[in-house]
Amino acid sequence: MESLGSSVKKKATERHHKAEVLIAGEQLRLRLHDSKLIKDRRYHLRTYPNCFVAKELTDWLMEHKEAPERETAIRLMQELMAHNIIHHVCDKHLEYKDAKLLYRFRKDDGTFPLDKNVKVFMRGQSLYESLISAEDSIMKVREESSIQYQRTFPGCELIDWLGQNGETSSRKEAVELCRALLEHGIIQHVTLRHHFFDSSLLYHFRINFRRRRRLTELLGEILRPVQEGPDSPFCLRKLNPETGSTSFLSVQPNKEIKAPLSAMRRSSATSLSSGGPSGYFNSPPGLVECNPKSVLKRVVTNDELLCPGAPYIKKTITIVGDAVGWGIVVRGGKPCHIQAVDPGGPAAAAGIKVRQFVFSVNSTLVLQLDYKTISNLIMTGPRTLVMEVMEAIE
Repeated sequence: MESLGSSVKKKATERHHKAEVLIAGEQLRLRLHDSKLIKDRRYHLRTYPNCFVAKELTDWLMEHKEAPERETAIRLMQELMAHNIIHHVCDKHLEYKDAKLLYRFRKDDGTFPLDKNVKVFMRGQSLYESLISAEDSIMKVREESSIQYQRTFPGCELIDWLGQNGETSSRKEAVELCRALLEHGIIQHVTLRHHFFDSSLLYHFRINFRRRRRLTELLGEILRPVQEGPDSPFCLRKLNPETGSTSFLSVQPNKEIKAPLSAMRRSSATSLSSGGPSGYFNSPPGLVECNPKSVLKRVVTNDELLCPGAPYIKKTITIVGDAVGWGIVVRGGKPCHIQAVDPGGPAAAAGIKVRQFVFSVNSTLVLQLDYKTISNLIMTGPRTLVMEVMEAIE
């Protein structure tokens, strides 16, 4: 069986980012139309249809919490320009300027370039909507190598579905389409080990086309916080600490973290001045201990975790970090587990819980790694963190 090569993985990741930019751009376009920010405007005796004023958009992005300050808003729009999603109405400015200049989404004036990559992306989005909306969808909870995966489909069933629904005229054409979807980061093998085959191997969509994107995801590394050492609780910390009070509690054995009200009020990037330029403290007060007692009720081995019939279910969770971090602490090793969760942070909102075991981080299998290596992997990765975790079935 052919394995998935590193070059294919790299290209798929790059194309996956392109797809995320396209989705975020389209979601923004629809929101701006709803807000009446996009409309016909007249300038120098000429009417420009479906355009917006850059300065007004910058104000709108800040007002709707899509950017913490004007500089970030400008970089966000420049990212859309770099991907040919927006442009100056007369193409006189190659950069986005925070001024009374008119810009337009290329989709609104028919100039959006429909190259091969975009066509594959649009085909993938169409198939996703059809599959997820079907009354008897082939996307179901299934098991491979004694691990359960959600919303998966065997390669052969997808090939059958494409033919039955008139999407392709032959199995060969269907396989070629599915391999293109995988190479563009739209679908993937559940363990990332194989390319696409007309077989019983399980696959799922890497992209959730319906998820509401935050525009700051587009900047990736630009907004990623300064790295800390692997022993630090890299994202579980209190902002603006007060003497004698703490927002986060040290974790005690067999107890869930409680969520004080103060922990739910997370400051924006503009309120981090008390923590230095990056929003981190040199000696963070009010933190979970660097090596707190384990929250696990007992030690679990990889063999036990992956044993056929083991009472564990696998979940894929996407966490979009904010200016503070991701809001989790990973501890242990082989396998590592979630030791603590910031109740007001992105990880908690995404569904991460204590005692979950970390299966993979951004498509990298980590069952054989210790928590220091996984922590470094998280901190050096993109701002959007895709974690596969395994939790006990209650």
